[in-house]
Amino acid sequence: MKEKISAAAARRIALAAQGLGESRGVLPVVERRHLKRFLWRNGLLQIDSVNVLVRAHYMPLFSRLGPYQLNLIDDNAKGKKRLLFEYWAHEASLLPVETQPLMRWRMERARRGEGIYGRLAEFGVERADYIDSVLREIEARGALAASDFEDGRGQGKWWGWSDAKHALEWLFWAGLITTDERRASFERVYDLTERVLPKTILSLPTPSPDEAQRELLRISARALGVATAGDLRDYFRLPAGDMKARIAELVEAGDIVPVRVEGWTQQAYLDPAAKKPRRIEARALLSPFDPLVWERSRAERLFGFYYRIEIYTPAERRVHGYYVLPFLLGEAIVARVDLKADRQAGVLRVMAAHREPHAPGHTAEALAEELALMAGWLGLERIEVVPAGDLGKDLGQAVRRSAVETAPGTTARSARAGTGSAPGDLADGT
Repeated sequence: MKEKISAAAARRIALAAQGLGESRGVLPVVERRHLKRFLWRNGLLQIDSVNVLVRAHYMPLFSRLGPYQLNLIDDNAKGKKRLLFEYWAHEASLLPVETQPLMRWRMERARRGEGIYGRLAEFGVERADYIDSVLREIEARGALAASDFEDGRGQGKWWGWSDAKHALEWLFWAGLITTDERRASFERVYDLTERVLPKTILSLPTPSPDEAQRELLRISARALGVATAGDLRDYFRLPAGDMKARIAELVEAGDIVPVRVEGWTQQAYLDPAAKKPRRIEARALLSPFDPLVWERSRAERLFGFYYRIEIYTPAERRVHGYYVLPFLLGEAIVARVDLKADRQAGVLRVMAAHREPHAPGHTAEALAEELALMAGWLGLERIEVVPAGDLGKDLGQAVRRSAVETAPGTTARSARAGTGSAPGDLADGT
């Protein structure tokens, strides 16, 4: 008979698997070894270009470990001793270099036009000679960005990309080139994969597609703790057609265990090594692209939390704001807050704050503390709260109280609750 897991236990298993609820903010310095531990547990960091607060791939480490130097990730995503490389996993992602052999089947399929954006696949067929010329250019000249090509800033036929950008993206999907580094503008600089990745990684044997997919699912199971087949597949965006057989193989091998979760209509699977804590005491702001919430139906199943990012929704139709972060407190998501880093003014701006129906009475105070921690991490001097949303007024008061109580000399020591209209949205921050 299948083990039955309560909804509360499933939440705790998921939080523990993600490293949320452990000692946070107590490390004197977050170092390379802590990043390695995070990568072993979580498997990847999703990349997103929006920088209205801080780029998405920086947030999960902060949510789990507290403040750290942002260059920790940057420094480990370049050079011969890199821990990370870029590829398509859960969308564009930073992955441990050891994962590269597990992605070679996807690269091979991309070369055949499979599993790649349809229009980019068409470009690969129609402009094969041009793609080859771009590859030869990189071979001869070394690492290059799209803007380094003569047509790099021109407008192409699709997405507004230049032909050079199309060619580079096709080569990137195919695994023939990869990101050497990112420029200050966040533009990718590409080089040949064999010149970027360590030789120890390149020399690893290539597993069969079945073997690679099974291992990726094992990583997903470890990162999720308890999950449906859809959750497991989504983590690395694996092909739906391959998954029924792979899941059955992992069950047969004992690598995942079928269980029933209270309130879930779908079959669930448990990582047999998952921790089953009796209590979780977490406090964290979560990026919209955090693994805990990026699969929106899973967030709803686990937390009763209906969440949609509204960046692309017209301003007048937004419900909660432009760049909204869920706030995790204890074992529940208790609020959501629309944030903006005004770097020129040195201000962390709270554009709106909304509480969830089950939010405890101390939500505003706990969120004010978390915002102060974030402001200090980002080097912002104060917090300003627009009293919008049903939590905005209480949060503004909590921020003011916290500012009065904070000892002189600490970062983010001054704050005020703002009023009036919010500044305009800036996709790249200020």
